[in-house]
Amino acid sequence: MTAGFDYDTFVTRNAGYVAQDTQHRIRTRRLLIAGCGLGASTAIAAARMGFTSFVLVDGDTVDAHNLNRQFYDFDDIGVAKVAALKKHILRINPQAQVEAVHANLDEHNVHALVEQADIVFDTIDFLDLDAILGLHSTAQALGKPVFTALSIGFGAGVLYFPPGSTASLPAIIAHDLRSAHSESPGEASYAAVFGKIMGRIGAHLDPQVVEQVGKALTVMEDGRPCPASQIAVGSFTVAALALSMMHDMLAGMNVPASPRMVVHSFRNHTTRLIDISE
Repeated sequence: MTAGFDYDTFVTRNAGYVAQDTQHRIRTRRLLIAGCGLGASTAIAAARMGFTSFVLVDGDTVDAHNLNRQFYDFDDIGVAKVAALKKHILRINPQAQVEAVHANLDEHNVHALVEQADIVFDTIDFLDLDAILGLHSTAQALGKPVFTALSIGFGAGVLYFPPGSTASLPAIIAHDLRSAHSESPGEASYAAVFGKIMGRIGAHLDPQVVEQVGKALTVMEDGRPCPASQIAVGSFTVAALALSMMHDMLAGMNVPASPRMVVHSFRNHTTRLIDISE
């Protein structure tokens, strides 16, 4: 018969890689997962690393096409992502504190959600520019560190925004917003702004990624829903990169910060820093 859950036993094999004081910080920090599609991989990795307190925010439900890369099972189809992800976290650590918020992040809930978190993880999966900017602006105002991730084909990219950083996401894309507004007066779309960022960093990415992102942005500009191509390797890489950087931040180590994005590609087996503001 399985004995009751014991945290110290659970993290025993972290020893040697995770210092005791760092493990304590991991255990006591509350992690906000804003977007539980791509964010599911990082939530599961965080639970296995020893995080015990989570706030999960997503208004979507699990669909069959999510199963190729998101950390859900066939039995989760049709279930709210936050509820399914909470279930999987508690299967790893039944003592974890998990708040599941089945709602899209917006101006009405963002302050309360960010305020209670110690670390914010954002997957840019909203396709809602106002929500993304609201999340980052609120985190900056409240002095919360933010990690933003992208699945990039056979790889991933992660941006770290330290508390008080002048290179916040709103600051980085301010020029892109102005440019998008001048080209198409009215409300700037996520696709228009993200397309300008990709235009700057595309030369550093795998050609396959540039091609697929270009197709997705074209569909989005036409106003159609876009199931952008993503694979399990990208999802797993997001989790590995994000958790490594969160660990290093909590350990007091140097972490590459915005506007530099850490990008790893298994297509060409390289890791590089890309300045997304250039």
